[in-house]
Amino acid sequence: MRWRERSGVRWLEGGFEGARVCFTTRTGGVSEGPYSSLNLGILTGDEPAAVRENRHLAADAIGIDPRRVAMGRQVHGADLAFHQGHDVPRHFARPGRPPEEVDGQLTDRPGIGLLVLVADCFPVALFGDGGLAMLHCGWRGLAAGIIGRAAARINAGSAVIGPGIGPCCFEVGPEVLRAFAPLGPGIGRGRMCDLPEVIRRSLAAAGVDHIESAGICTSCGPDDFFSHRRDRGVTGRQAGIAWIE
Repeated sequence: MRWRERSGVRWLEGGFEGARVCFTTRTGGVSEGPYSSLNLGILTGDEPAAVRENRHLAADAIGIDPRRVAMGRQVHGADLAFHQGHDVPRHFARPGRPPEEVDGQLTDRPGIGLLVLVADCFPVALFGDGGLAMLHCGWRGLAAGIIGRAAARINAGSAVIGPGIGPCCFEVGPEVLRAFAPLGPGIGRGRMCDLPEVIRRSLAAAGVDHIESAGICTSCGPDDFFSHRRDRGVTGRQAGIAWIE
């Protein structure tokens, strides 16, 4: 992965041959206070007008038409939405009525941006001969099998894991560690859960053998990333965005 910046907007970029994957930061927007500055989440305490402007700033910088960006209302589940070009709602460009409750966006068509919002959960992109996916991966969605479902849908062979909360900062209750016990030892140490390792093992179990990871903890990076846990819920959202070129 590499850092990129355009028009003051800074993001981390990886990708696959034929597709781009971008992970935005909190840098380059117009929001203020705890949402400073490139907050992309409309369901926060931020000013909606600022969020709308931030979304257009981010889309323009990375080079995607904001009217062609698909997103859902994330509920920490494993449901997926597959977009075929004619059905891309404009919730990103023109927030209004609540979008469909899904945590994964998929397509096999070029030019459709797939977006998830995160602030400690992991944005994970998958690519295979059946298309592209962008997933919102918190512990509940991972335990519900979102990676396996998406990987099977597109026959994924490659993945890019974006920034999210690391094992240094993710203290959990025993129910979380129990949920991942089938993945084997090494998922947790004491009360600390290693979600990046959960994701890697889930990908491997789904047959994804080429994995690229940012290796960045959002909770440890206040200058670059929003973090729900670090900021005690009063914070913005960055995004994972991917599209087939």
